[in-house]
Amino acid sequence: MPIPVLFLTLFAALLHASWNTLLRGGADRLWSMTIMCVAIALTCLLVAVFVPPPQLASWKYALLSALLHVGYNLCLVRSYRSGDLGQTYPIARGTSPLLVTCAAALFAGERISAGTLCGITLICTGILLLGVRRGKVAFSGLRYPLATGAFIAAYSVVDGIGVRLSGHAVAYTVWMSALWALMMPAIYLVLRDSKSLFCRRPGWQMAAAGGLISLLAYGMIIYAMTLAPLGAVSALRETSVLFAAVLGALFLGETLTLRKIIACAVIAAGTCITG
Repeated sequence: MPIPVLFLTLFAALLHASWNTLLRGGADRLWSMTIMCVAIALTCLLVAVFVPPPQLASWKYALLSALLHVGYNLCLVRSYRSGDLGQTYPIARGTSPLLVTCAAALFAGERISAGTLCGITLICTGILLLGVRRGKVAFSGLRYPLATGAFIAAYSVVDGIGVRLSGHAVAYTVWMSALWALMMPAIYLVLRDSKSLFCRRPGWQMAAAGGLISLLAYGMIIYAMTLAPLGAVSALRETSVLFAAVLGALFLGETLTLRKIIACAVIAAGTCITG
């Protein structure tokens, strides 16, 4: 993987951990996620005016990815009801790289070298070590974090294929993101009501900022997918759990244990091998 792509992906991982920290720290996470999506939708529609539309062949992938993103958002919100950032985030993110690697090999025709596969395996092992606590926490409420990881793997492969057919990475990103970001407020209105969505609440500025950070982070990842294998990019992106562990300790009062530090070292080793 080229060095600029490696650093771009790692920076995107930091941004991704940052907006998840904002979401986990919120009191009403469904509302926070929806406000994030409103900010994303408005930004994408504005940017879409200045970029050409993606190629027709990529639109079905953009629509499928939008639906998968909605499922991901709902599962992520549900996961954070019972799990902290240092538990739920690693489990959700840790399940996706190997799934992406296998799916990319099956559906995108990618060949993964033994070294890359070894690096991806180390990263996944370290991430899962961060999420498992004495064999109990990993199985308590495991359904939603694992479902979140499956959605991550699915939309990563779909977007990796779609962006390569689009002819324009930015155009694909903004239109795909606009589609799913517009779906989330509609779902919120069905589950709750318009009054609770549009009333001024403390923290709406942070939620909106989180949406813009999320958009920037995933735009970087989609661009990286045009330059490097899907599995390698996905694995490097999941090093966001390193940043999440630190941010959780700094801002959410979570404990940074020796086991977490060891897991981080395993992930770092896998990152070097993958890169």
